[in-house]
Amino acid sequence: MLTDKFGRPMRDLRISVTDRCNFRCPYCMPAEIYGEAYEFLPRADILTFEELARLVRIFAELGIEKLRVTGGEPLIRNDLPKLLGMLTDIDGINDITLTTNGYLLSQFAQQLKDAGLQRITVSLDSLDDEVFKAMNGRGFTTERVLEAIKTASEVGLSPIKINCVVQKGVNDHTIVDLARHFRGSGHILRFIEFMDVGTRNHWELSQVMSSDEIIAAIEGEFPLRPLAPNHVGEVAKRWEYLDGGGEIGIVTSVSKPFCGDCSRARLTTDGNLVTCLFANSGTDLRGPLRDGASQEELLELIASVWRVRSDRYSEQRSQLTPEARQDRGRMEMYQLGG
Repeated sequence: MLTDKFGRPMRDLRISVTDRCNFRCPYCMPAEIYGEAYEFLPRADILTFEELARLVRIFAELGIEKLRVTGGEPLIRNDLPKLLGMLTDIDGINDITLTTNGYLLSQFAQQLKDAGLQRITVSLDSLDDEVFKAMNGRGFTTERVLEAIKTASEVGLSPIKINCVVQKGVNDHTIVDLARHFRGSGHILRFIEFMDVGTRNHWELSQVMSSDEIIAAIEGEFPLRPLAPNHVGEVAKRWEYLDGGGEIGIVTSVSKPFCGDCSRARLTTDGNLVTCLFANSGTDLRGPLRDGASQEELLELIASVWRVRSDRYSEQRSQLTPEARQDRGRMEMYQLGG
């Protein structure tokens, strides 16, 4: 078994298939920076479907079992169902999911299901249209996203997870409304503590609503009890409603870091292997791939990166001053796919 310096295996791979997005969420791609003149990656720099499939086969040989396709907004990538079909056929991959903002999902849901996609995660930071407009940076209402969740459920993409990034003073007052709406729906609502991914979202600890605060807010209306994790390394802490109304999850990267169980690798749109969400750089795989590296050479390159992995930024965050956090640099969320 391939493990890193802390004995953590490589089991999950997150693939960013595009650095572009049709939203401008302030915590990820603030509009004042990523405007019309912003230069995203040229097409030649982006991994082709064939290159992605070849790399995933190698990752599968090294222990990867689960894939998450992300972006940017992955549904912007042309012919995405074709890629999903290619990934589904790879031996050793037993779970494929996709994270989307949902805006284009209704028109692609059936194609994604037919291509072999098993489940889906949709981002929805609030049901309040005014709050949602501000948080997506485009003035979009929730209507299309809610309709997309309904369509995805009808075509059999299940379970559906709903991700909500919680930011104090922005949408924290609407999280109980989200819980109320999705309770009993069969969907899994997941709250994500606001994180300092990248360097452009003006992150401050005071903006973080901790998992304990989130649970307290929801328990004020709907009593909860904790659930055991589904597997080692699961990202979200699980809770269920006492009355059987389903479950919620909380990603506690800030208040209760889970670096010790992290089994996630990331592949950027331009082919860099990144070993932490808070990394400041990655290892180029596209160059060797296009220069004719053999299967064995690529496998050893990936394995050599993972063997020396020692990332545990979420555990170290509280020990760093704000200046030190900024000075260390970090890759941006849209490059990493979350």
